[in-house]
Amino acid sequence: MSFQAYLDAVEEKTGLTPRRLLDLAHERGFDASTKAAPILAWLAEDYGLGRGHGMAMVHVITKGPQIASTHVGTSGTHRDASDTLWLDGRATRPW
Repeated sequence: MSFQAYLDAVEEKTGLTPRRLLDLAHERGFDASTKAAPILAWLAEDYGLGRGHGMAMVHVITKGPQIASTHVGTSGTHRDASDTLWLDGRATRPW
């Protein structure tokens, strides 16, 4: 599963775009200095997200939407279309 696919699944499971979850995380004081455990606990408790989907959001919350270009343009199942994740929802994604 691609990184973007994880974020798409987060949106399906929560009804919130990754951007909205990012805003909510910042409102709670989560940022680049926050460890994964409290973010994962919040996402599990409030939204029912498991570890895999939660870790995708942890990356976005602590590191932003940029990902390594390792899988961009490859043909494997973990490939992503871009090294920048789309956070504004599947319906608005340009690709």
